[in-house]
Amino acid sequence: MTLRVVIVDDHPMFRMGVRSLLLSLDGIEVAGEAADLPAALEVVATVQPDVVLMDLHLEAGGSGVEATAALVRRDPRVRVLVVTMLDDDDSVFAAMRAGARGYLLKNASPDELERAIRAVANGDVLFSGPVAQRALGFLTGARTSGSPFPELTQRELDVLDLVARGLDNLAVARRLSLSDKTVRNYLSAILAKLRVADRAQAIVRAREAGLGGA
Repeated sequence: MTLRVVIVDDHPMFRMGVRSLLLSLDGIEVAGEAADLPAALEVVATVQPDVVLMDLHLEAGGSGVEATAALVRRDPRVRVLVVTMLDDDDSVFAAMRAGARGYLLKNASPDELERAIRAVANGDVLFSGPVAQRALGFLTGARTSGSPFPELTQRELDVLDLVARGLDNLAVARRLSLSDKTVRNYLSAILAKLRVADRAQAIVRAREAGLGGA
């Protein structure tokens, strides 16, 4: 079976290099490319790839984290492999929270990239050596956390709890001293992380986990 890959990166030279590499590999084809979030959404919806290679630094149309969250929110089956120069904790954890299935640095070898693509396509979660330890710490912390949704930040839990109580966005914003737009952004992130399609499903998940009580 041939793996179909979409490359999302705002640097044409990088896309060209990755495309050339992938075209040289057996069983992998480049199904499409995009330089920003809107184009990524369009091409992924059109070609339905097995793996999306995602840079985190997109100069226009949203960040790679936003693109990852949007893709996963629209179709939880999408498998995103981050390929970036950013190796700080915030970037790694933000990508994981958004739904990325792997995290690779751009200085990875061609063999590492191929292995990562095949692993993520196969349903595995893969991180390059330099970020694997911190990713493991994140996952271990998530498993041992007392939070019903360890993938959510505390503020996202606060928003979800109030939404589960039946408050609308404006009421949530007033309660937490946030803007309505900020609440909408939090809700978008919550839907992506919980792999639910809409607000109603998020409320059901939250109440099942004990949130939304009086």
